[in-house]
Amino acid sequence: MLTRRSFAAASAAALVPSPLLAQARYPVPTVTLVTHSSPGGGSDVFLRELIKHLQPVMGVNFAVENVRGGSGATAVARVARARPDGSMFYATTPTYIQTTLLSRPEFGYDALDPLAIVFLDPEVIYTRAESPFRTLADAVAHAKANPGRQKWGAANPASLERIAFERMSRLIGARAAVVSHEGGGDLMINVLNGTLDLGIGEIQEIRSQLEAGRIRLLAVVTEARLPDFPDLATAREQGVDLVVTKFRGLAGPKGIPDEVAAIWHEALRRVLESPAYRAQYAKESLVPALMARDEARRFTTAFAAEVERDLRELGVVR
Repeated sequence: MLTRRSFAAASAAALVPSPLLAQARYPVPTVTLVTHSSPGGGSDVFLRELIKHLQPVMGVNFAVENVRGGSGATAVARVARARPDGSMFYATTPTYIQTTLLSRPEFGYDALDPLAIVFLDPEVIYTRAESPFRTLADAVAHAKANPGRQKWGAANPASLERIAFERMSRLIGARAAVVSHEGGGDLMINVLNGTLDLGIGEIQEIRSQLEAGRIRLLAVVTEARLPDFPDLATAREQGVDLVVTKFRGLAGPKGIPDEVAAIWHEALRRVLESPAYRAQYAKESLVPALMARDEARRFTTAFAAEVERDLRELGVVR
């Protein structure tokens, strides 16, 4: 997958201030941000925190709409059918690309026009605090010794997390049952109640339970350790060659004017640089990787090509 280094280079270029209309007026008074995530899931948390800081910068009202079903396809269709006037956008993650490649819905990722890539979102593997597994290496050793016994949970069937766990199961010969969920909140509940042995997701989805001491982190599936969790070893450091690159961004219906895209880029740049929001997204271990519309389009096309190659290697698509 695309590396953190390539993201960093891209974001550095994109963060150069552009000569944008500081006084430009947004064309609509209210903007709806749509997510396939359930309340409390990663995209839902991302949007609700973002709009707190965007509202005073853009001078518009924001609403978050959770549209469930179809592994994200229903939410994508909702936005694809919207008017291209800047009033509705979809919170993008790799899920909308995976759903398109696996399910071939009427409205796929290419029915939307990428507006911006905002963050990289590190993924972690976790378990409940009462679990006998102290590290990912512990869980792997148990899975190898007891093939077919463990149950692992991921987000919806088309998610990058689901593919990552399927790949890990093959790598270590675990034959684990990988159970899909509509969102990260549902997944976390099943890890906490012992239905699942392991879960995989974003820090912000599990932050409250992690701080409450009910969840134990086993590994981070990035190329390097996270600054906020320096003692948390990567999956690779624990003998599992698994790296997941996840992004968070926005996309809208095709035909959105360039002036609207430019207002969004300037607003996102300002918000990402604000100390208040920086403190919040740093707490969630999100890595800023701002890309404006043209760059976000190129990135999305390249990412989709890489995901399709991964799915072909796993024999999931032909």
